Amino acid sequence: MKNFKNILLGLSFLITFISNGQILPVRLTTEMAENPLAVVENQPRLSWKLISKESDASQVAYLILVASSEEKLNNDDGDIWNSGRVNTDKNLHIVYNGKPLKSETKYFWKVKVWNQSGKVSKWSKTTTFRTASLESDLNPTWIGAITKADSHLPEGRNYHTATFNREKKNSFINASDSLARRSIMLRKPFEVKKEIKEAIVYISGLGHYELTINGKKVGNSQFAPLWTDYDKTVNYNVYELSAKEFQKGDNVIGVLLGNGMYNTLAERYTKFFVSFGPPTLFFKMKIKYNDGSEEIIKSDGSWKYSKSPITYNSIFGGEDYNASLEQKGWNRKGFKDRDWKKVVIQEAPKGVLRPQTAPPVTIQKQYEVKTVKELKPNFYVFDMGQNLSGFPTIKVKGKRGQTIRVWVAEGLNEEGTIAQGRSGKPYYYDYTLKGDRVEEWTPKFSFYGYQYVQIENINYKEDKNKELPTLVDLKSNFIYNSAGEAGSFSCSNEIFNKTHELINNSIKSNFQSVFTDCPQREKLGWLEEIQLNGPGLMFNYNLQTFLPATMQNISDSQRENGLIPTIVPEYVIFGGDFTDSPEWGVTGVILPWMYYEYYGDASLLEKYFPVMKNYVDYLGTKATNHIVSHGLGDWYDYGTHPAGYSKNSPIALSATSHYYYGAYLVAKASKLLGKMEDFEKYNALASEIKTAFNKEFFNEETKKYGTNSQFSNAVPIFMDIVEPKNKEAVMQNLLADIKEKGDRLTTGDVGNRYLFQTLARNGENETMYRMHNHYDAPGYGFQIKFGLTTLTEQWDPRKGNSWNHFMLGQIEEWFYQSLAGIKSDPEKPGFKHFFIQPEVVGDMTFAKADYQSVYGKIASSWEKKDGKFILTVQIPVNTTATIKLPVAKNSEIKIDNKKVRAGYNEKDKKPILELGSGIYTIECTI
Repeated sequence: MKNFKNILLGLSFLITFISNGQILPVRLTTEMAENPLAVVENQPRLSWKLISKESDASQVAYLILVASSEEKLNNDDGDIWNSGRVNTDKNLHIVYNGKPLKSETKYFWKVKVWNQSGKVSKWSKTTTFRTASLESDLNPTWIGAITKADSHLPEGRNYHTATFNREKKNSFINASDSLARRSIMLRKPFEVKKEIKEAIVYISGLGHYELTINGKKVGNSQFAPLWTDYDKTVNYNVYELSAKEFQKGDNVIGVLLGNGMYNTLAERYTKFFVSFGPPTLFFKMKIKYNDGSEEIIKSDGSWKYSKSPITYNSIFGGEDYNASLEQKGWNRKGFKDRDWKKVVIQEAPKGVLRPQTAPPVTIQKQYEVKTVKELKPNFYVFDMGQNLSGFPTIKVKGKRGQTIRVWVAEGLNEEGTIAQGRSGKPYYYDYTLKGDRVEEWTPKFSFYGYQYVQIENINYKEDKNKELPTLVDLKSNFIYNSAGEAGSFSCSNEIFNKTHELINNSIKSNFQSVFTDCPQREKLGWLEEIQLNGPGLMFNYNLQTFLPATMQNISDSQRENGLIPTIVPEYVIFGGDFTDSPEWGVTGVILPWMYYEYYGDASLLEKYFPVMKNYVDYLGTKATNHIVSHGLGDWYDYGTHPAGYSKNSPIALSATSHYYYGAYLVAKASKLLGKMEDFEKYNALASEIKTAFNKEFFNEETKKYGTNSQFSNAVPIFMDIVEPKNKEAVMQNLLADIKEKGDRLTTGDVGNRYLFQTLARNGENETMYRMHNHYDAPGYGFQIKFGLTTLTEQWDPRKGNSWNHFMLGQIEEWFYQSLAGIKSDPEKPGFKHFFIQPEVVGDMTFAKADYQSVYGKIASSWEKKDGKFILTVQIPVNTTATIKLPVAKNSEIKIDNKKVRAGYNEKDKKPILELGSGIYTIECTI
């Protein structure tokens, strides 16, 4: 119960400011973000969470003030908007309804609420938001070292297609040292004559940039801005700077540019070759002075550039740095830039300039060397203890001009050297010393998935060989998106605990600009992982501002005929089923629904309804009598056959079921949005597809679907395609196959979720337990026994390629929803009302999980002890929960040591309790 003691302490700390019986709004957000710097909407939505000392607390009214200055807000002057008292329990997505908002303007707001007893709260803390700049206001000028025309980079969309033709490949090669590929430094001196109030920076450096003011890095982003299809959308970042960032007199803006996905290189390893143009920069800084005047500094022809010490940078191939080429103080005042060249004005990227509203990628953790082996004299392999997505930091000393080559990899060869054969080779980092005492270096524009580091021809810590450089220190940097974690899970079963850890290390490794498949070989946004792992992703991470960016990328990548490709952004076109597979494309339909269910926010359904509808219409053009027959099917399904295309189950069964599911969800969206004509059309279409599916794939005599595989029978049950009269028989066929296979799965990337949830939702959690509580393949336990720290692409890591994939991680949904029992109510999305209905399975003695919902923390912790079942729950203010207890109808039930009479659910055969907000300990006799 330690977890819940911490919950109580944290809650007590928060509510020490609340008077007895009151309620307090906290964690105010605008468009789901705290203090956002680039709100696009003219009528942004305002939200807050609530805390209270009382149980069963709720909001009955609110009053919002929005002001043009903090001073006015402190005086309760809502000169921009005073909502007046609004009688409602709604505390999420309140649409701003004040004076028209100006672009590039900061606003201040606060809220107070009334509770169920009519008592008014104190004012919340002040929060802010800035409105985004219109593109016409930005009036961007793009600058760099060379124009696109002079760079001779391949032009046209066809260049974005993959090629493995070596003759064609060679024609694409541009030397990495050329200005078309080379990392460059740009600088702009400016003078400050007056006292600065604040400065706002708008910047997009493509492919990636690092910005400094007077030599100090601005922000903590890695690989900014986030990846997009640069022909459709170009992200820019916004930074709010205080006066202390500047100095009276001379100041310098410095920008370092790298290639990223904008401009890949053919040297060393690369998955594909693509270029949207040479490295380029857009910059605008608006300085506001204390006297009310303003000054704007922009990217223009007055800037200068020079080649940077980064002599090679490729998102796929690695990075080289020559410290002897450093120009000390290049981004500070007093530097003589007479040898630098004037920038050229470049062609702007084709995409629409949009503010990046998704969180940045940052360095989240650092690992020290765990073990080191000297395979032969001065030849070292370091185990960093964790497979991850990132790059090393090295500290070295030696002679000027000496070079250290750093190889990284997920695994080792038999002789103990690093193995890149599965993950893409050659990939390495070269550092050339300047010969100045101990030197420290961290790459900036390339990352890889690795656990092991190999360095040859060095001393390690001690200067044994005076002719070789010495590695003084080595660290491993784990990078992933800074969206933040939303939940935690643990239980009495160590296989499940370690599985949870494996999966989340893989999710984090692939939680970059987009959700990638792997952090080494491809780094591509294969879509199916997002929807098939969607509930697990949302329980574990705060995706409120990340998923809207994902949907923008999906919208950008949708073809004119409605096709949503398998990878987004579509930097490479693989063709055939690897471009067009319904299980992947339907993510554009499923994701807005998941977002609505978990966050109570219909904005993605509203904005991307045409995307959803057009995709279903596209599948209709590929169907014959409502049967769709193309795609990858249940990719990587398990068996003795090689992994790849679905072998156990018909591809047409998979494709058609997802066509049905897409039509069904578009019909639901139509109804929710009041588009009744569309509802009638897609509801009828879904019914017709269901009829065709059952006619094509269901055997009335045997009650089996397709090949009677686990996927074949599970997916129609999960999607409610099977007729109710046949459901139990199909379920028994599914269970019989699982038993025949020794309680082992035969599903794949697509089928796992449908299998797991079909069992969980139909009272077969004991079967789920047996299927996963072992150390054999297929199963998570085999990977644990293998000694891995991340989830792999195949159940047997020796057969697969990547050792850092999260596509098989669908069991996370079961951990949270079944073992801990935290389950949303579809009728009241966003967990306004929810269920806590834990499953006690196998020999488990406890399980606990918490989830930071949009209303506040939800927690469920149960244990079996001394013949009793003890459940502690936390229910956020302004929500309610139905507790379904896994005990007999006649069990004695106490809440906080007081006997209560529970209701009874005849369907589930479980006692139930209806509770309002608060923390409760429920004790039942078993």
